[in-house]
Amino acid sequence: MSNAARFVKSLFLFELWQGLGVTLRHFLFVRKVTLQYPEEKAPISPRFRGLHALRRYPNGEERCIACKLCEVVCPALAITIESEQRADGTRRTTRYDIDLTKCIFCGFCEESCPVDSIVETHIYEYHGEQRGDLYMTKDKLLAVGDKYEAEIAAARGHDARYR
Repeated sequence: MSNAARFVKSLFLFELWQGLGVTLRHFLFVRKVTLQYPEEKAPISPRFRGLHALRRYPNGEERCIACKLCEVVCPALAITIESEQRADGTRRTTRYDIDLTKCIFCGFCEESCPVDSIVETHIYEYHGEQRGDLYMTKDKLLAVGDKYEAEIAAARGHDARYR
């Protein structure tokens, strides 16, 4: 390119007008992608891992057999389990806590569970205003599981009647 052509381009701010043209083209002719969040929900991947839940059997008994595999496999050490033996010889949890401030939502706990007790749901609309709000106890986890059991079963490809 000759010096004269470069001088004319710089004099008339050719690159600036070219950039403004790209901006104007996108501003006027490209479809907008902004969502109005509370009314419109973004699509969620089927592999999304959100809020944890503990599931129950249809008879109301919790599924967790206190094998502690999820506690062992958790890379963030976010799960704490205590258990005791019942009169009928089975073992059940007395304490099952997950600290969501430590959790990295890797899904290892869900994959390691032999009875499909702990699951990560597709719920992403939860928050905590204090650190203790994101500390999920056994009662909170069971409540989430009870509330969303039909959705959990459907996402896992099972009918809710045959949990």
